[in-house]
Amino acid sequence: MEYHYRNRELSWLQFNARVLQEAKDTTVPLIERLRFLGIFSNNLDEFFKVRYATIKRIVDAGKGGRGALGGISATELLEEITKTVIEHQATSLSILSDIEEELEKENIFIIDETQVTKSQETFISDYFLRKVSPALVTIMIGELEEFPSLKDSAAYLAIKMVMSKDDNTFGTKNNYALIEIPKIIDRFVVLPKEGDKQYIIILDDLIRYCLNNIFSIFKYDSISAHMIKITRDAELDIDSDLSKSFIDKISKSVKNRSAGDPVRFVYDKNIDNETLRFLMDKMGIDTTDSIIPGGRYHNRRDYMGFPSLGRNDLLYDKIAPLRIKGLSLEGSLLNKIANKDYLLYAPYQTFSYVVKFLREAALDPNVKSIKITIYRLAQISHIASSLINAAKNGKDVTVQIELQARFDEEANIKYAEQMQSEGVELIFGVSGLKVHCKACIVERLENEKIKRYAFVSTGNFNESTARIYTDYTLFTSNRKICKEINKVFDFFEVNYKIKKYNHLIVSPHYTRNALYNLIENEIKNHRAGKVSGIKLKLNSLSDFKMINKLYDASNAGVKIKLIIRGICCLIPGVKGMSENIEAISIIDKFLEHPRVYIFKNAGIDKVYISSADFMGRNLDNRVEISCPIYDEGIKKEIIDTFDISWNDNVKARIINKEQDNQYRVTNSNNRIRSQFKLYDYYQEKLNK
Repeated sequence: MEYHYRNRELSWLQFNARVLQEAKDTTVPLIERLRFLGIFSNNLDEFFKVRYATIKRIVDAGKGGRGALGGISATELLEEITKTVIEHQATSLSILSDIEEELEKENIFIIDETQVTKSQETFISDYFLRKVSPALVTIMIGELEEFPSLKDSAAYLAIKMVMSKDDNTFGTKNNYALIEIPKIIDRFVVLPKEGDKQYIIILDDLIRYCLNNIFSIFKYDSISAHMIKITRDAELDIDSDLSKSFIDKISKSVKNRSAGDPVRFVYDKNIDNETLRFLMDKMGIDTTDSIIPGGRYHNRRDYMGFPSLGRNDLLYDKIAPLRIKGLSLEGSLLNKIANKDYLLYAPYQTFSYVVKFLREAALDPNVKSIKITIYRLAQISHIASSLINAAKNGKDVTVQIELQARFDEEANIKYAEQMQSEGVELIFGVSGLKVHCKACIVERLENEKIKRYAFVSTGNFNESTARIYTDYTLFTSNRKICKEINKVFDFFEVNYKIKKYNHLIVSPHYTRNALYNLIENEIKNHRAGKVSGIKLKLNSLSDFKMINKLYDASNAGVKIKLIIRGICCLIPGVKGMSENIEAISIIDKFLEHPRVYIFKNAGIDKVYISSADFMGRNLDNRVEISCPIYDEGIKKEIIDTFDISWNDNVKARIINKEQDNQYRVTNSNNRIRSQFKLYDYYQEKLNK
């Protein structure tokens, strides 16, 4: 089995290595490189909370796990993950050092507590007293019988004081404390400019500079501070108490997450052995936890918010999202959609069309109902406010909100309670299934009959992520598609009845077999001498049975092109197994997020946009929608955009059996950076 599949976790780590490549790439603007380091670190935090924690649970249960893990045992996998992460962390520290050198050439200096000048002392002391000191949580741990529970992914300074002989406060020569780095204060403190030079001090170092202020009541010969961080298992354990509402159960479970078992301990590699042993013993860190020696700073995810400093020359050029040809944001969208389907490809085109659709529906007196699925909302959501507006205007508004959208539970709970209080009817999904599909249906009274309008998407209805995630949204009034989207909402409310669909492909009941049949059709067409071929754009491909089906197609001679952003357990280009499969991954300015399925179908292309990756959870354990594209112009547009991405020879990496993240290099002098080329493609469409 190990020769047929790449392990999912190790494949994911190679995806994160591609993110790290962006931080290393000197053609990427300098501050953007720092932000890619932040993305790399944030990804890693979530990986340990979820995937590493899951593998650790397998080990703790005494299971081997080889069958599910692609031929490697769970114990071996934990060791391999830790080894790989240590290598990646070392690389990231080297990259950070290089970036800091380049920043200094741009007169931007990140200083530590030893480099504070006399002219900066007053500002730092004042800033500490006004903003930092009131927010600090400092725990004297040397004398505590029970070690305090450290917060998941919070960063702490571990303080060691070597006490003076004339200080009798403690019974030991060495005493220890923990300072929690406050999350409510910006990690990067911008100091006053000095001429052309801009100085920044990281909050950790500002606190180090003020240690004598914090511990002034003690007498010590020396004091040192080293950062530590613990990552906890993020699995939600849902309360089974039937007397509690679902919102209450999820709220309690999210709060309890902070007490999950530790799965990773990261420490400053320069910490002295005595302090390290003391901490690990007190925290109960054991050999199945991932113990990572790191640099001076943790929570480098904060680099995602590194200040711009007014240096637009060190950032990506901002693009103005384009309008959709033939679809104005003025006037009625619904009247336009009544006559023709339209496709939105964010962020190349403006997400405002989605908000406009809902705002119009909220105001139109002929609109009687709105139904929508919500997975992740923006912090300030115009989507939510439009739905509340519609309810206030007397519309029947039904929202299927997924309270278990990982790491967005609290935000979704907040909006759920707000919408519920304003008269929006909430549905909390189907027992045992996450609702991951992205769809909206509007019913409007026209000529004394109900006409339906819909949009269905590959991504979340989230204004913030729509600026940085690439996603398709189809606007349609196609009667057959709208009727079947409405069936999905019926299933949410009466889920013991399994609906039948002739157009949509819906998980969990139909997607796997439908995809098998579509792949099998390409095999039959190829054997019959007809046009065949498969093109897939996915975030992840990890389902072994689906991979086997693609191997079958390859062995039959069907050419398969895969664009996989993240996990790819399929091994392309292996003779006798996958020689007709090519795969690439694109990491660039925007996060590639759409799922697209294209089947040549004997020359009459079948094209779907979908919320579902080829993962077991998407195929069998979630509610997902794959929507067919019937409009020939939109079908061509999706194929065109896939081909532009496929031809990328700047930011495309080859996925191969070596997993070495080689950039694809072609002999052509024509450099194609697909994300930039796609913007040009849509500009040209507007000018035709």
